[in-house]
Order: sequence, then C-alpha cells, then structure tokens
Amino acid sequence: MPSAFLFPGQGAQTVGMGKELYDSLPAARKLFDDAAQILGYSLIDVCANGPVAKLNSTVISQPAIFVASLAALEKLRGQDANAEKDVIAAAGLSLGEYTALVFAGAMTFADGLRLVQRRGQAMQEAADATPSAMTSVLGLPPEKVEELCAKARSAGRVQIANLLCPSNIAVSGDKAAIEEVEKLAPEFGAMKAIRLAVAGAFHTEIMKPADEKLAAALAAVAITPPQPPVWSNVDAQPHTDTAEVRQLLVRQVVSPVLWEATLRNLLALGVTRFYEIGPGRVLAGLLKRVDRKVECVNV
Repeated sequence: MPSAFLFPGQGAQTVGMGKELYDSLPAARKLFDDAAQILGYSLIDVCANGPVAKLNSTVISQPAIFVASLAALEKLRGQDANAEKDVIAAAGLSLGEYTALVFAGAMTFADGLRLVQRRGQAMQEAADATPSAMTSVLGLPPEKVEELCAKARSAGRVQIANLLCPSNIAVSGDKAAIEEVEKLAPEFGAMKAIRLAVAGAFHTEIMKPADEKLAAALAAVAITPPQPPVWSNVDAQPHTDTAEVRQLLVRQVVSPVLWEATLRNLLALGVTRFYEIGPGRVLAGLLKRVDRKVECVNV
C-alpha cells in the first residue's frame, strides 16, 4: 500500500508534547538530550512545562516541533517496523519540510536542528522589524481571497501565504492590511477570518531578510539526495537534486505554501495511506477536506 509521511509545521505545538515519549522511549530521549546540547537549553523542559507564551515563540516552537516530530517517528519505528517500507514520498508543512528532509536522509539531525533554529531566529527578527501578521480566511475560493487581498491593500501589503485545503487559505501582510482583511472578510462571503498565533507575515516578501540569513546557513550544510523524494512547499513537486533542495528551502520563506496541491499530487501519485507524524492533527484535518475517504494514521 503506497504511503506518504507528513510532518506538521508551526502552530501544532502544545504544552506537554513529547513528554510521554521522552519518559518512555530511549530513542526519543536521546533526540531531546542531543537537542539540549545543540540549542544550549532544555527543549524537553519547555515542551513539557511551557509556559505557553515561551513555547509559542517562533525561536522555540520551530525546534520544538522539529524534535517532537522526529521523536514521534521513533515511536512509529518501534511500533511498526514495516511502516517505512511502503513510503514513496514525504512532505512537511513549512517548517515540517525540514523534518521530512531529515527523515529522508538528506541532512543529519544536528544539521537540521541548527538550520531550524537559525530559521526561527531569522523569521523572528524579520517579524520584529516590520509589524505584520497572518490570518486564515475560511469559506472562500482562492480567486475570491485574492479579490479580498486586493481591496485590503489600501492599508498595506497583503497576499495569499498558505493554500491549505479547499476554503482554508491563510493570508499574510502588514498588520494594518491584515486587520482590513478581517474587517472586509464577511462582506466577501467568508465564514470567518481567524488570526494565527505566529510572529509575523510568514511566506511573503516581508520575510526577505530571513531568506538571506537562511541561504548563508544552508550553504554551510551538507545535503544528500533525499530518499524517498521530499515534496516542496514552493511548487508541490518532488525533489532529489541537492542544489534544488537548497534553493527551494530559501524560497520557501517568502513563497506561498502549496499544501493542497501537494496533497492532490500525492493522491494522483497513488498514495493510499498517509501518516501524520508529530504533534497535533492539523494535517489529517486538511487531508480530510481534500479527500474524505483516504486513510491517515496519526503518530
């Protein structure tokens, strides 16, 4: 049964995540202990005990989800040694793409964690430099959301940032423009607009300072061809060429996330079983909106 591994992105974090795995699974404990050495602080302490505000900060939540997801992967390996045999593709939502690349052997855990830490810092710095935000617009097709953004641009920069699933599209931009989107959304027929708990306008040009810092960090890391292929958020296509992987990871910070297209392309590839590996069930929910009947195992 052809399957795909999916890894969650920022926003999936909850206080308490990873604690049970840390306490019960030596392989998971090692990941968190190694992470503490690399990061210079106890990641498991923040994951297990919070406080929420600290865990939700971009610089902490990105490494936390990355490590917690790889700990969940170790749990799956312990439960079902054959689960990986049928995997023909891997993908991750935004930050989750790094987790997918480590799973697929493209980079080491240590290199992946250092990159994720640098990415979180760079994105936080870019967000601090420009007051910006993200909001999810529910109940509208992409062309209607584009019209909504066009009208809201009188207040500042705003654009589609995440095409997650039918009728769930996140937009990013200057804070004033996001407030305008939220105000105008009912007039355009949206069910609602929900402000996202992120530091700023991810996946837009506002993050340009971050992609430059990330490019420098990526240049210093050894990358090997991922196996299975990892599907990029930028173009919803599989990539195994290492130069392409590097380039796409840089572009990802300022480009819209094509998650719905990725899921549809994986289904067209013949994937019949998905595994969501990591905290939360966000990806399973998005998948159900694309194809209600497909199987998704949460780990």
